[in-house]
Amino acid sequence: MKGLRIDAARLEKDIRELGRIGLNGQGGLNRTTFTPAELAAREWLKARLAELGLDVRVDEAANIWAVRPGGNGKLPLIAFGSHVDTVPNGGKYDGALGVLSALEVMRVLEEQGIATRHPLALVSFSAEEPNPFGLSTFGSRSAAGKLTRRDWEDVRDDSGTLLTDALRLAGGDPDRFGQARRKPEELAAFLEVHIEQGRRLLDRGVPVGIVTAITGIYREEVTVTGVPNHAGTTLMRDRTDALTAAAEAILALERACREHPADETVGTVGKLVNEPNAANIIPGKVRFHLEIRGKTRDDIQETIDAWERQLARIDLERGVHIERRLLLDQHPAAMDPLVIETCVMQAEKLGYACCRLGSMAGHDAAHMASLTRSGMLFVPSLGGKSHCPEEESRTQDIEKAGNVLLHAILALDEQLSR
Repeated sequence: MKGLRIDAARLEKDIRELGRIGLNGQGGLNRTTFTPAELAAREWLKARLAELGLDVRVDEAANIWAVRPGGNGKLPLIAFGSHVDTVPNGGKYDGALGVLSALEVMRVLEEQGIATRHPLALVSFSAEEPNPFGLSTFGSRSAAGKLTRRDWEDVRDDSGTLLTDALRLAGGDPDRFGQARRKPEELAAFLEVHIEQGRRLLDRGVPVGIVTAITGIYREEVTVTGVPNHAGTTLMRDRTDALTAAAEAILALERACREHPADETVGTVGKLVNEPNAANIIPGKVRFHLEIRGKTRDDIQETIDAWERQLARIDLERGVHIERRLLLDQHPAAMDPLVIETCVMQAEKLGYACCRLGSMAGHDAAHMASLTRSGMLFVPSLGGKSHCPEEESRTQDIEKAGNVLLHAILALDEQLSR
């Protein structure tokens, strides 16, 4: 199987075709979780999986699984894939590349009549991206048993749609949700191909990245309550302005991250709601979502501690009331050493330059790592751009990562005894 390769032109055609589903007037994709466009993308994928004769099923969390049987009925699955949902006005590679690379691997194995010992499973996880329901990596967290009914039962989006209703439309079953959980003994390994979403590979001129660990992500919702009042008649000394207090808190987060010694410790406030949001009223309440990412849990906690010290001062000096609600506390996840070494070895055998690097974005592989041996392959992102219409990767880089995926799966099939 030395000359075995994926069909890069066919994979590029799939990327373009799937990239038309949810296309908006700005050239980006609006294919957020459980929207009509995302449901259409699911149907597109299922149709192509059915053409290959794979056993296709949608589990209770609306994850799509397509299984190719192995020769040894006692061996567990080697799974690989990603997700097809996007952020609003997103690009056509994020998530989709991993699913389509997995589809191309399945096609090559079928065309070449290659039998494997382990059954192989393509998986497209539900709701990986942050979404209107506020539950990112929903599908992989469900598969890993990290979500319970309490987490999602009464959750609605901004229009009032219940997550349970949206889940049913996608083929999920909230009444039997616990059955979406996979047992560790069901899986031998998991691999995910993804664009890097940064500039490190591009700047180094390296076509394949082998991920060593996935960043930890900490998110909380912060509510700052002041006193709404007339913007013209209230003197500056008499004000309790929620927005200026929130602005100071946001700048304190930026300062805590900039002053942390680890470059990969970053913080963001990307969502903010101001009430009553009128030109002539002093803001009375502000809600914002805060996020901190770091390569170790200690890095994240040190940043939280530094920010909290400033928050206590802001609360006292400005006379506002600050409430905090934890949304996510995802610890960094190490990738499996055997999977890492297998990917490195296959890249070298294929003659491709590669390097090891950590992922500063969260991925489904972080949750799969709690179930089974997990690994990730990165493809360079042109300009380091992602989560935007300009997101792009070169076909020759995509081809190399796809070939490493193909050969790594076959190597793991040979190496793993369970």
